[in-house]
Amino acid sequence: MKLSRRQWLKSASFVSGTALFTGTGAISALSTEEVRKFNPRPLDSLIRLGSNENPYGPSLKVRKAMEQAFDLGCRYPWSFNSSLQKMIAEKEGVPTDHIVLVAGSTEGLKITGITYAGPGDEIISGLPTFLSLMTYAETWGATINWVPLNKDLNYDLQEIEKRVSSKTKLVFLCNPNNPTGKLLPANEVLDFCNAVSKKTMVFSDEAYCDYIEDPNYPSMTQLVKEGKNVIVSKTLSKVYGLAGIRLGYLVARPDIAAKLSERVVANTNIMAIEAGKAALLDDEFYQFSLSKNKEARNLIESTLDQLKLPFLPSQANFVFFHANQDATSLAKKMLAKGIIVGRPFPPFNDWCRVSTGTIEEVQLFNNALIETLG
Repeated sequence: MKLSRRQWLKSASFVSGTALFTGTGAISALSTEEVRKFNPRPLDSLIRLGSNENPYGPSLKVRKAMEQAFDLGCRYPWSFNSSLQKMIAEKEGVPTDHIVLVAGSTEGLKITGITYAGPGDEIISGLPTFLSLMTYAETWGATINWVPLNKDLNYDLQEIEKRVSSKTKLVFLCNPNNPTGKLLPANEVLDFCNAVSKKTMVFSDEAYCDYIEDPNYPSMTQLVKEGKNVIVSKTLSKVYGLAGIRLGYLVARPDIAAKLSERVVANTNIMAIEAGKAALLDDEFYQFSLSKNKEARNLIESTLDQLKLPFLPSQANFVFFHANQDATSLAKKMLAKGIIVGRPFPPFNDWCRVSTGTIEEVQLFNNALIETLG
């Protein structure tokens, strides 16, 4: 008899009251106190590992901050923005006039796209990558000059720089890249952004920067501080667990920041402001998120090794692996087992992106993948 998704999930789960058992041994489950503080999402009949969300959060400290601010919900947020803007500016090491608050970094990408590229203008980007900026700019008449990833599945920086012309209004980088999870060599990306910013605007999408394991890896805010034509995008959606709260920001030279601010449509709100302030102070949750992400990623990679499926070294909260079949086909098979994985990323149609989840979710993904491909 065919099992329902819920029955399959229940039968496939290795969860006990104290531990999860994997091919590499026992992994401790969360304590009652960790569940209270870090708020793991409950195991559902449909496990969503396709959107690169943090499976933990908002943290207890963030939830309390939002509750305490609830009575301010009747107020417009304009006069409250400055406190969060100041915290972010201190974090990034820039004055407050360098920070543009937006309702999720996707809003920052979109307003940049329409600010710098209109009809007849060109944006250059690698492919595949995160598409929001380019897709929105195309809607307003811009042309996208797509540069395929190189043989190492990295942005082809030399080719991108070679293509910059008088038509080019912006060059887009996502680093670490989505969907590959790969990180560009530090010196190469610094030299590239420095050189190209002398010719046109450079946008550095650093949504996954918190997951970078080299503590000395540079953010392109370094070039913003030097007055370069560089815009950096960051978010509190990922490691801070606030994807549903919608809070991100841009870092840019004051004249650029002012220009971008005029285009903002989706502003922050009182709850997002208070959530952001509390999240930036909650180092315990931040470190917990990083630790559990690495643990989950290692479990996924171990299963891929077991199945002899190639994957890329990830510096993010997802893994990009070669599925040995069309990604759409694999996604349908996984969905039948109650698991959602990432969409196809042309031209790598036989590669699949899977987000890290809770340890329970990752175990169920691994079991489903082994059943499907093993």
